[in-house]
Amino acid sequence: MRVRTPTDVGLSIRERRKALQLDQAELARRVGVSRQWIIGIEKGKARADFSLVMRTLDALGIVLWAEDENSAAAQQTGDPLPFSAVRIADVLAAHRGAGAGQ
Repeated sequence: MRVRTPTDVGLSIRERRKALQLDQAELARRVGVSRQWIIGIEKGKARADFSLVMRTLDALGIVLWAEDENSAAAQQTGDPLPFSAVRIADVLAAHRGAGAGQ
C-alpha cells in the first residue's frame, strides 16, 4: 500500500489489526496506549507522536519502507536498476579516468 498521508497510515494499521483479529483494546495494550489513541490513529490523526506510531507498526509487524519516486517508477517499468542507485562500474571508470589525467 502506498502511504502518503496520516489517513493512509491509519488505514494500514486498521487493516493489519483486523487481519490479525485484534480488537482496538488489545492493540492498545500491546502498544502501551489508550484505546482512544488507537481510534485516533486509525482515523488518520495527523499529530500523533511518531514514536508511538512506530511502536504500533512494530506491534502489528508492519515494516515502514521509504523510497524515492524514481525508484518506485523504475520498479513499475521493469528497469533493473533504480534511478537513485549507483553503478559501481561507472564509479570505478570515472575514478580511473580522473587518475589518468594527473
